[in-house]
Amino acid sequence: MNNTMIKKSFVLLFALAFSVISCKEVKKTEQATTEESEEVTMQGTTEFPLSLAQWSIHRMIWDGADPYSFAEKAHGWGFTGLEYVSQLYNKELEAAGFSEEAMNNFVSRSNAEAEKYGLTNLIIMIDGQGDLATSDAEERKSAVENHFKWVDAAAALGCHSIRVNLSGSSDPEEWVPNSVDGLTQLATYAKDKNINVIVENHGGLSSNAALLAKVMRTVNMENCGTLPDFGNFCIRRNVPSDYSKGCAEMYDLYQGVEELMPFAKAVSAKSHNFDEAGNETEIDYGKMLQIVKNAGYSGFIGVEYEGNELGEEEGIIATRDLILREAKMLQ
Repeated sequence: MNNTMIKKSFVLLFALAFSVISCKEVKKTEQATTEESEEVTMQGTTEFPLSLAQWSIHRMIWDGADPYSFAEKAHGWGFTGLEYVSQLYNKELEAAGFSEEAMNNFVSRSNAEAEKYGLTNLIIMIDGQGDLATSDAEERKSAVENHFKWVDAAAALGCHSIRVNLSGSSDPEEWVPNSVDGLTQLATYAKDKNINVIVENHGGLSSNAALLAKVMRTVNMENCGTLPDFGNFCIRRNVPSDYSKGCAEMYDLYQGVEELMPFAKAVSAKSHNFDEAGNETEIDYGKMLQIVKNAGYSGFIGVEYEGNELGEEEGIIATRDLILREAKMLQ
């Protein structure tokens, strides 16, 4: 083979090698672009970042899943914020009498998991710590103090709020002043910790949005607000101990969210069942999200799947995808 042929062969081999490398690089770029696109789809292309309410996986936890796997699961489903539920840690905390050591362990483990997956701690939803709206002043004070440890935990987690319930009275004439007193006491303690005390419409008179808004106006503290939930507007059930028997008195969902949004420091997107088109069967998500946007809210929206027809993972993803789809069409 002469020199000319050798040179031509070398050039040809070089060009072929370069072509293969270039093709590989193009494929890598295309793959990265696709993965980036999927990431954007998961996280949302709207002004509302998405968080996951831990109650959405309560059945998994009751069936034996580790509650500290919450961050890993939420991350895997594309969420960026975490909303903890206190009662899902009761097994360990109650056994320890909610000791300082047990609470610190809850905080440190939760913080480690959130940091590991790059998620933001937002809220702890508190249940079973007493009635903040009871007419017994001593019991109300005790309930307030029972919440102090959770305020401290929320501050240590870097959360912005604890969610509380306003139960203890079914008489509006008593419920309103009782609620004002309980919230004022708790919010006063939480203020120094930079924690908000927020109330969800969560059954009973708290699901009467006009009354809850009246409570908020009367308390009139910057760190006391609401957590409007799209689906918790049943004021009175036919059989209080059996939710399957239906609601006897329902507040209008859309009016309720609209009335609570001026005080909102978080929003909960409740869901149960979905039709073949992926729409929630009882809640118009487009209408709800428009109300939220019109109120000037641009914070996290928390997914809280509570249905029975889909498994928890399927229901969470269906709710997430519905929010992402409807949010793109907001005016």
